[in-house]
Amino acid sequence: MPCSLLNFCEYETHKLVKIKSVKLGSMKWMSNGIILMFICIMLLWNKEYQAYDLVISSVTTKVKGVGLTNMPDVGDVVWDVVDHSGPSQGKNSFFVVTNFIATKQQKQGKCPETPQTGRPCRSDKDCEKGYWDQHSHGVQTGVCVKFDVTRKTCEVAAWCPIEKRTPPPRPALLASAENFTVLIKNNIRFPAFNYIRRNILPEMTDTYLKKCIFNRRSHPYCPIFRLGDIVTEAKEKFTEIAVEGGVIGVQINWDCDLNRFSHRCLPGYSFRRLDEKESNRTLYPGLNFRFARYYTENGIEYRTLYKAFGIRFDVMVFGKAGKFSIIQLIIYIGSTLSYYALTTVFLDWLIGTRCYSREARKYSERKFESVQDQQECLLCISFVDEDKVRLVKRSKKKSLQAVKPISFHPRKDDSTCFRALVSVLQPAARPDLAAQNGPAEPKAEAEGDGGQSVGTPLVEVHQGSRPPWCQCGCCPPSCQLEEQLCCRREPGRCLTSSPLFPALVLRRSTLETLLLYQSPLAELHEEAHLRRGACAQFISWRFGGALPQDAMPVMPRCCVARVRAEFPSPDGRYEGLTLSRPLKPVNG
Repeated sequence: MPCSLLNFCEYETHKLVKIKSVKLGSMKWMSNGIILMFICIMLLWNKEYQAYDLVISSVTTKVKGVGLTNMPDVGDVVWDVVDHSGPSQGKNSFFVVTNFIATKQQKQGKCPETPQTGRPCRSDKDCEKGYWDQHSHGVQTGVCVKFDVTRKTCEVAAWCPIEKRTPPPRPALLASAENFTVLIKNNIRFPAFNYIRRNILPEMTDTYLKKCIFNRRSHPYCPIFRLGDIVTEAKEKFTEIAVEGGVIGVQINWDCDLNRFSHRCLPGYSFRRLDEKESNRTLYPGLNFRFARYYTENGIEYRTLYKAFGIRFDVMVFGKAGKFSIIQLIIYIGSTLSYYALTTVFLDWLIGTRCYSREARKYSERKFESVQDQQECLLCISFVDEDKVRLVKRSKKKSLQAVKPISFHPRKDDSTCFRALVSVLQPAARPDLAAQNGPAEPKAEAEGDGGQSVGTPLVEVHQGSRPPWCQCGCCPPSCQLEEQLCCRREPGRCLTSSPLFPALVLRRSTLETLLLYQSPLAELHEEAHLRRGACAQFISWRFGGALPQDAMPVMPRCCVARVRAEFPSPDGRYEGLTLSRPLKPVNG
């Protein structure tokens, strides 16, 4: 079809097959109902009708609490917020000291390095002046000195006496930090909705904040937390984690609904431990750092070194706010409409199998229409001197007689139709009865080139113009490669010379009976109907049930000429071989 602007003014739609079945109809509506219920549940459960925005937040903390410890050679020492909170451990986090190891009265000087980190020596040659590494407490002076009665180490210039490596005290010295409290102030913003809020809710008063402590039952939104309760919520024991320290995560989750009629935006708190708590499963358990307190005595600077163990609390904020959006609702509905295709896929699969009906092929033939590509058209050929049917491809270079077959198929005769046909044609099949009834074989006329009927006997025309691909001597010439086909593979008698050919294919009474059986109101005087009936009779006779699917049977040129001579066209024009649709055989 030539391309034009009219090709764009066309509309294509799908072909539908309506199956009237109570079972299929019930399954269809039941499946659609289940899908609709699932869509509605997910719409309400996940609030797919809303547009969402993620939270932006800031966190500040304030720890309060005072602890009392007893240090050897010092006595009672009070630890207030400045002492136990220590320096900042990073953004959105705070640290509380729970245990420590103190090394008192250190001053600048020279002393032997500890054997755990220093290099054992026997003489000054074993010590290198100015040497140090990441484990050293000072810089070597190049002198080997006694560390104790049995060991010698290199002397270092450092804060003396050097800190000894000892395990942390048990129980923790600042176990009273369990009762310390922390105020967590969290300010959030959802920029897409220009919404601002904080975890100190508007209804909270100063009197309420001075008395409340977070409790999931009585005060679930109080921003003041007891450290012991935080550790307990994280499923840990404060007395155990306070010895070596650890990391606890405080999670604040904002799940906000900003719609006017269902407005809700409240914080939700949860807690968990973030570090490895088993000391025997990690190389460096817990959490610790060092700091010092300096003082001067008699003009000499001294310091007390503290190795502090404690708990770091990391505050992590998550949040998502939703608000009704008609665009999101339309997108969700549009995306879920594809779920209804599952019903069609399931029912089509059910119809195509024997799970629903034994006549699955019947439904498949109604639903699917097979169309063979013209370039890959498959043709069926039957030679009278072969017992099998050939399946070949259409060729644009060779005659149909010379094309090599793709496959061979056995001929399947229909014995029931054959017996019925013999009973009808019995007088014509038997020579003695045929003689009584008169000549059964009609007068043959030949067809000339171009499909024009010629009033010359068929055999005389063929004898004078026999094409090279003809093996029977009765085929008229043709310029179309699809029509260059003889009834024989090897030279011999023509199929049209068989006594059964005129009785089965050309007998007018038989063809009229078949036409009236198929169409009771058919016009019997039309030669085109009889000509088509004769072709169908030939195909049913020579091919039977051996036709593969989507393959078109082809009549030999000699048989076509004999049929056209018996039932000529008034204007001398014939349809010829049509490769777009196969001829269907007519049994009987």
